[in-house]
Amino acid sequence: MGSKYTGMRQAVVTIVREEGIQGLWRGTVPGQLLTVPYTAVQFMALQQCRSFAKRHGLLTGDWAFLLSFVSGAAAGAAATVASYPFDVLRTVLAAQGKPPVYRGMLDAARGVVKQQGIRGLYSGLSVTLVEIVPYAALQFGLYDLFTAAAARAHDESPNPDETRRWERFVCGLAAGTIAKLGTHPLDVCKKRFQVAGLQRSLKYGARVQSESVRSLPACLRHIWQQEGLRGLYKGSLPSILKAAPSAAITFTAYEFILGALTALVATE
Repeated sequence: MGSKYTGMRQAVVTIVREEGIQGLWRGTVPGQLLTVPYTAVQFMALQQCRSFAKRHGLLTGDWAFLLSFVSGAAAGAAATVASYPFDVLRTVLAAQGKPPVYRGMLDAARGVVKQQGIRGLYSGLSVTLVEIVPYAALQFGLYDLFTAAAARAHDESPNPDETRRWERFVCGLAAGTIAKLGTHPLDVCKKRFQVAGLQRSLKYGARVQSESVRSLPACLRHIWQQEGLRGLYKGSLPSILKAAPSAAITFTAYEFILGALTALVATE
């Protein structure tokens, strides 16, 4: 059975027609509850990694290049573990379609626990960690590389202040785009692990069967055999359109707030 949604524009039009504008925000509550602890733990872990590296003299030489990637990977892994149940609930609510299987986040949590136990709230965690480690490593590592390159170009810029004002946003946008594009097949597998067994209406396409998600290699192989390369990058456009500006805004806001707090402490 083919998928109900065949492209981003068609999906948006269909969701709005059948479910109203609110259908585009399905899963927003657990999504927001995911974002807050994820971002907080991610940057706290990042700062801890950088502080450790500074104490041990790893911020210079060859180690400095690797540090951005390693610390980004560690921060992403820590944030994922801390917030993962909300990721599962967001995906389940977004994927259930109409008629809904669950009325809301708490109902979904009860349903998942009833069917699979507490471990159901961590369905696909190992796959997600396999995805998030390279994704976060690329995102933070490339961001640091891009901002370092932009900083070296300041001396040649006719308006260095203007360059600094936009560089972090642009560097975050580029890093987020490349990181998401490079790891999207793993994200597709992660979501299939999360919704495996969800009894949604067949009009949305074939349900994800448990045997197709026995392991990450099995899931990748199944998608490749059934859908080809296109299946591995299904949903990549909306995913990038979400992840890239999100990374850009997050990095820009983080650097701004960190700079403001540092200046405030310095004046006291």
